[in-house]
Amino acid sequence: MYILAIDCAASLCAACVYDSDADRELGRCVLDLGKGHAEHLIGVVDQALAAAGVALGAVDAVAVGIGPGSFTGIRVAVSTARGFALALGIPAVGIDTLEAMAAQARSEMPDKAVLVGLMSMPDTVQVAVYDAFGQIVYAPAVVTLQEAAIMAEETGAHVVGTASAAIAARRADAPAPSGWSAATADIGVYARLAAGRADAAPSPTPLYLREPDAKPQSGFILPRKVTP
Repeated sequence: MYILAIDCAASLCAACVYDSDADRELGRCVLDLGKGHAEHLIGVVDQALAAAGVALGAVDAVAVGIGPGSFTGIRVAVSTARGFALALGIPAVGIDTLEAMAAQARSEMPDKAVLVGLMSMPDTVQVAVYDAFGQIVYAPAVVTLQEAAIMAEETGAHVVGTASAAIAARRADAPAPSGWSAATADIGVYARLAAGRADAAPSPTPLYLREPDAKPQSGFILPRKVTP
């Protein structure tokens, strides 16, 4: 089975093609953009397919990072994945960023729980904790840095993500940050996680754990016309 994975949840605009039967990545393209995912994603997908030597029509499933992360990037990736799935008649599989990061951390440090923390506001973090087998201990939520530090202490978890240093600073024993401080997982992780879920995957939807930073300017909203 050929799986096309795409992720725009953070600054990266990433795509790869994975052969699940051979457990082998065939090709990838990753750009560190910060912004502009909508303008570049299709080109990134084309380059990943070309590197893999696989035509888009030969893809059997699409994996997509659903967040949490960049509101715009997530919407771009999810809508693109759903568009490919509809056009090609194949499943689209949503993989949340926190789960993917935990899976990558377990591959580097097995037999240990993983806490994934992404900075949200100055004193809050988007967090989830998974045990050594990938099962959820604390479901994705927004908590304070102090609460995240307590979770890490209680579970003895390996801490990764953009909040790892801030969480370490709040722990009572003040350990050094124990993991990488990325904002998303390697694109290949999304593909591998999707491999066993394509048959029964619901249509992917964005995972937002916090309110968007942009707010509508109510002073500029036109009044609705009331129809008698």
